[in-house]
Amino acid sequence: MEVASILTYNDENSLACAISLAYYSARKDYRIIRELPTGRGFADLVFLPLPLCRKPALIIELKYDKSAQTALQQIKDRQYSQALKGYAGEILLVGVGYDKDNRNKPHSCIIEKLVYGSDQPGTVL
Repeated sequence: MEVASILTYNDENSLACAISLAYYSARKDYRIIRELPTGRGFADLVFLPLPLCRKPALIIELKYDKSAQTALQQIKDRQYSQALKGYAGEILLVGVGYDKDNRNKPHSCIIEKLVYGSDQPGTVL
């Protein structure tokens, strides 16, 4: 509630703002990109580790009124990881789902690690 208007608290933009602020301290290690063009859509949030930082890159997709699994599947189906082609470090795929009409405002999250060298791009553990 502190990072977004109470009139639009439970929407994708507000959740993206909250995530960005939650990782504000991560700016010492990451470059944060909102709506990264991927060729087959836009990844909602991407965290790219700065040079010499040994942390994983994060590709985050947010979905309201849909499951975290649906968000994760969109990352895979649209091959958002191709936007990081040439990146040699670990990549985590993060799907977040939330129910905007539920007064308890539940959220769910699934995180999977991208596996390199598989027969199908975007295959995860």
